[in-house]
Amino acid sequence: MSRGNFAALKQHLQGLLWETDIQILPKGKARLLKAVRIAVAVGRDLAAGQLSLRATSLVYTTLLSLVPLLALAFSMFKAFGVHNQLEPALISLLEPLGEKGVEVARQLVQFVENIGVGVLGAVGLAVLIYTVVSTIQKIEGAFNFIWRVSTLRPLLQRISGYLSVVLLGPLLVFVAMSVMATVMSHSLVKELLTVAPLGGLYVAFSKLLPWLLISGAFTVTYLIIPNTRVRVPSALVGGAVAGLLWQAASWGFTAFVVGSTQYTAIYSSFAIIILFLIWLYISWLVLLLGASIAFYHQNPAAVHPASRVLGPRSREALALEIMRRVGLAHLGETPLCTQQGIATALQLPPEQMADIVDQLMQHGLLLGSDEDPPHLVPARDLGAMTLKDIVDAVSGGFVVPGIPPQTLVVMRSLDASLEQGLGGQTLRDLLKS
Repeated sequence: MSRGNFAALKQHLQGLLWETDIQILPKGKARLLKAVRIAVAVGRDLAAGQLSLRATSLVYTTLLSLVPLLALAFSMFKAFGVHNQLEPALISLLEPLGEKGVEVARQLVQFVENIGVGVLGAVGLAVLIYTVVSTIQKIEGAFNFIWRVSTLRPLLQRISGYLSVVLLGPLLVFVAMSVMATVMSHSLVKELLTVAPLGGLYVAFSKLLPWLLISGAFTVTYLIIPNTRVRVPSALVGGAVAGLLWQAASWGFTAFVVGSTQYTAIYSSFAIIILFLIWLYISWLVLLLGASIAFYHQNPAAVHPASRVLGPRSREALALEIMRRVGLAHLGETPLCTQQGIATALQLPPEQMADIVDQLMQHGLLLGSDEDPPHLVPARDLGAMTLKDIVDAVSGGFVVPGIPPQTLVVMRSLDASLEQGLGGQTLRDLLKS
């Protein structure tokens, strides 16, 4: 195939992928096209290198905080009498490392037992908690990057939320597994499992259980960690796909470890460390890929390659639409607006909405209420805000000093034409039209 034919084919496929209107397609084809778009968008992010870079950063962070994090979790487990489950859980997570995974798990448990949280003292315990909290903050930063969120939670909210995840999350998983084990060991349940259909279903369920548990853990992570509202269906989709990727990566890495005897011969005792680091990287990368899938599922408009950049006219139109919706809510004609609610209704990525809202707030046109999440309200009377004020809030800005006078004359002429075209209309006039 010649270069010209290849370019034409590529352009044709891109047109089918990005220009096809999903709304007019049958449900099956629409879902397939949406899945393909999400896969292409995630692949684009992966090729850009940011996901890989953040996964690598989290590997380093994990090495610094793994033992302190396990020490806190171990203390919680010990208080509830389930601390003996820590080592089996670690062995399960490190199963792709084979026998080396068992060795790493036992070594980590030995480190945790040597720490002795109860004898660390106030300063040692504070340092331990700080290490764990700062680690999860970096995880939140990676998730916020994927979800296009630029702000972290308030400090106290971060600390309480992070500790809840670290201490209660694993405990709830162990409690659920213990309850399941108790139920399955009951004599009546054992008798029911001897019935052919139920026994077959149990075998199938036991094979699906590891995927269900890891997918559930991923889903909860996607719901809790990002500093934005994540819808449950999107988190479920991201968690399910990430669970499948994690299982596939686990099988592939197990095969790699079995065939890596040459690495053991070369690196000797360092081989286990290298393999452990590689598995940590793969695990973090899978977790971030699932978060990216959840983001694109919730924000389908963001899959388009040009979605990250809004042109000047699009910014102006978006600012007017935001103020129109806020004005209608202020008059009681529609429910109160939130930034996330408007972004969802307009199918816009959160960072684009946040950028416009910030500009409107800085120019004294919008205010945020004290609720969580805050409602958007007009900063002054609707009749005192001209449409020109709204447009200028997002299109005005710094003038490059080197622009010659003749160019500035043209820009002033365009500005005067816009003001004349709008004719002094206010936001209240827009709501009446």
